[in-house]
Amino acid sequence: MIRCAATMKAVKPPRLRKGDLIGLVSPASTPTPREKIEGGVRYLEALGYRVKLGRHVSKAWGYLAGTDEERAEDFNGMINDAEVKAIFALRGGYGTPRILPIIQYRALAKQPKIISGFSDITALQLAIYKKCGLVTFSGPMPAVEFWKKPDPYTEEQFWRLVTSKTAVGALENPLQERFDLHREGKASGVMLGGNLALVASTVGTPFMPSLKGAVLVLEEVGEYPYRVDRLFAQLRNAGVLKGVAAMLLGQFSECEPKDPALPHLSVEFLLKEYAQMVDGPVLGNLLYGHVPMKLTVPFGLVATVDTKKQRIEVRESAVS
Repeated sequence: MIRCAATMKAVKPPRLRKGDLIGLVSPASTPTPREKIEGGVRYLEALGYRVKLGRHVSKAWGYLAGTDEERAEDFNGMINDAEVKAIFALRGGYGTPRILPIIQYRALAKQPKIISGFSDITALQLAIYKKCGLVTFSGPMPAVEFWKKPDPYTEEQFWRLVTSKTAVGALENPLQERFDLHREGKASGVMLGGNLALVASTVGTPFMPSLKGAVLVLEEVGEYPYRVDRLFAQLRNAGVLKGVAAMLLGQFSECEPKDPALPHLSVEFLLKEYAQMVDGPVLGNLLYGHVPMKLTVPFGLVATVDTKKQRIEVRESAVS
């Protein structure tokens, strides 16, 4: 059965409360140096939470934090620990798609928890929505943003979403920074997406939810323009761009050409070009992605995109 993003009812995890146990895992790469893990733990404990570390969070197996079985063991262990109320990825990196076939989705569906991370964790979030319909949080991570002096805006917005049962409201850029208008219009749909490379690589697999009628949210880091072009072309050729209700473009950080003196297409040009292949509204410059000051995006919730008002609004809470 295909899950349609436009009509599927979201499953919300219970909100976090002070004293709750948070599980920390490394589904992709190892956080280095070790002090980033320790700093993330100290940060969470200082806020009044208890912390449980996965057994393999600091293990290194090439560019991975342990073998596929070890990384999945940590994640599944947190799923099956009734005391763990949230599972935070310490960092992204590489390798999350490798563990998708061995995640215990049925156990997670029976005991929904807050799942948070971004970048390479995108693949896991897409799979969790496909298999469980669970709302997940694409936002800051303990060994990336939280281990040392996190940005106050990033911090405040994240914790409000995972601890409060009030409606998310408007997803607003900090400092009143405006969105870029690529296509006018107004549309609503379930927000799904994340890192462009991970979205593109998940298309066509059993772990990809339907994006028909969705609000597709995308960001990227460290890819040359021709690679960004290739990834968007994959989404176009797979019929994804035509099927979405709207698209939100986050930050495409460090995506400059290797040699600007050689002929190239800029990422800015490519974003504008591919935005025209979407039938609905498209806004860019969403402060979301690989930047210190960022929004947390609750994947799985319905958002309304209104370009005339320069507004992205979610009229329900992200947690129960």
